[in-house]
Amino acid sequence: MPKKILLCCAAGMSTSLLVTKMKQDAAARGLDVEIEALPINEGLDKVNDVDVILLGPQVGYTKSNFEQAAAGRINVTVIPMADYGRMNAKKINDEAMKLMK
Repeated sequence: MPKKILLCCAAGMSTSLLVTKMKQDAAARGLDVEIEALPINEGLDKVNDVDVILLGPQVGYTKSNFEQAAAGRINVTVIPMADYGRMNAKKINDEAMKLMK
């Protein structure tokens, strides 16, 4: 069963290119993951359906809301601005894999 990675940003749009790159990287490396991007309000509703949540740097201020909703069941992290800006899919996938419980 694939692990599920959720990326959240302000409107779910700015992460769409990153998700595409992350999916390509995951496929090239044989990672068994599903990756989805949603706006923060929809992402909060999906907390119980995913294995890790990655927040875009622009919505890092919502991390405590996601952590509270996750209640310690999954890890929540903010993608570093440099990795997000460079669309460093490999590094972001590596971090997501490390954070999955």
